[in-house]
Amino acid sequence: MVSRVRVWLNRTYAENVFFMDQLRRNPCGRAVEIHATHGDPDSPILAAADVAAMEPEGLSPAAYVEYALDQCARHSIDVFVPVLHQTALAEHREEFAAAGTALLAPPAEAVHTFQDKVVAYEAVEKLGVPVPPWSRVRTAEELIAAVDALEAAGHKACFKPASGAGGVGFRIITRTPFSLLHLSGFPSPYMPLDLVVQALRQADEPVDWLVMPLLGEPEVSVDCLTGPDGRVRMAVGRTKNGRRRGFTLDPSFIEPARVLAEGFGLHYLTNIQFRMFGDEPVLMDVNTRPAGGLHQLSQCGINAPWAAVRLALGEEPGDVVPPFLGSDYAVVSGPRAVRPVSAPETAPEAQPAQEAQPAQEAHAAQATRTAQTAHQAHAAQASKSSDSPLTV
Repeated sequence: MVSRVRVWLNRTYAENVFFMDQLRRNPCGRAVEIHATHGDPDSPILAAADVAAMEPEGLSPAAYVEYALDQCARHSIDVFVPVLHQTALAEHREEFAAAGTALLAPPAEAVHTFQDKVVAYEAVEKLGVPVPPWSRVRTAEELIAAVDALEAAGHKACFKPASGAGGVGFRIITRTPFSLLHLSGFPSPYMPLDLVVQALRQADEPVDWLVMPLLGEPEVSVDCLTGPDGRVRMAVGRTKNGRRRGFTLDPSFIEPARVLAEGFGLHYLTNIQFRMFGDEPVLMDVNTRPAGGLHQLSQCGINAPWAAVRLALGEEPGDVVPPFLGSDYAVVSGPRAVRPVSAPETAPEAQPAQEAQPAQEAHAAQATRTAQTAHQAHAAQASKSSDSPLTV
């Protein structure tokens, strides 16, 4: 009899409830026990898991590694899918392996490279993959110079943090003075240059931003599955053009994604994003984790999370090629269960990180029963989510 597979997702994005759904609906019919930990008791990740617990707060990366190793050993975790502290955890891959746990994450060097977009762009250019023009700015004067240069070349300027994910901190520069126009309707990403400059000059410390031209659509997110042997098993693009979403195998996006996945050893599930600079696709970002919208590939007949878990277990899923490309679609939101409200949690500092709390275990059991109906009723939601915004 084949034993069940225990998979742990640490503090991760809410959309990964669909990742969990796909593991349960795996084509092998294999039993999967999903463990989840989070810092927010209302994260749907906890309600969707079979075993759920709150994470201790305030741990340094090194202390978190110890906590994670203990979790894996105590719960006999087979595959760990880390998001929080991914770099630190990847540095201890061999220790997790010694505990019987496969780490579903790229090597630490690859994760570190793509944490800083400047380091990433410089490294990517050496492989011959095009990137947009960019400038690293830290002061108001550097920002003005970068924006002036882009606008002189006929581009609209935007900026984002040199380190970050999920579009957090992305803004588009405008010369339009601040007025009621900026206060009507929904909040806009457009920011008047004079206000940004004023904020920088009043700041206590420099920023670390990347300034570049506003890139055109479509945005194409290529979901890749790469083995520890460096061979890409899957590369499928998801297109975003306004509200319309779709899928593509266009070589102009797929081939540079393969080059990056193989060249940097981006093992297991990664997401490589492109946009258009004129008529040329250029790299926008590389996520060294499963994308929030990965489950959308189910519309192409692919269960990518399960293929990745098999690969992490040492099994060979073979080349994961879509038997068809799903039709275009739009993304809409829907409800998802959270855990029942109960008495306040004990303060984290009073809970030893090494010992499971009985109240938490009872809480998790009740959450599992509550979420069973939601798993079935909302299974259709698995094709109705997006990568952005990613909420943890």
